[in-house]
Amino acid sequence: MTDPVKLAAEVLKEHRASIDRLDAILVYTLGERFKHTQAVGKLKATHDLPPSDPNREADQIARLEDLAKEADLDPEFAKKFLNFIIAEVIQHHKQHQS
Repeated sequence: MTDPVKLAAEVLKEHRASIDRLDAILVYTLGERFKHTQAVGKLKATHDLPPSDPNREADQIARLEDLAKEADLDPEFAKKFLNFIIAEVIQHHKQHQS
């Protein structure tokens, strides 16, 4: 007979290992994303373009909300997450402008 507590502990361990792998993917993905946004910021500064692009940001938020729905993720959470990232990117772009 299998001990239900040991079985639960093993399943929990597997879930946590998956979460740890996904966290690593998120961090590396964000790192890659910020490399590109840094390049965009430098390009904007070089060509005297504004650090933010409200139309692009609105399009991205709408796109991410749609993706969130497809992924069975709360679209409001996805919107907040992208708004947080956009705010950070704009700060980086403003630093390049100085």
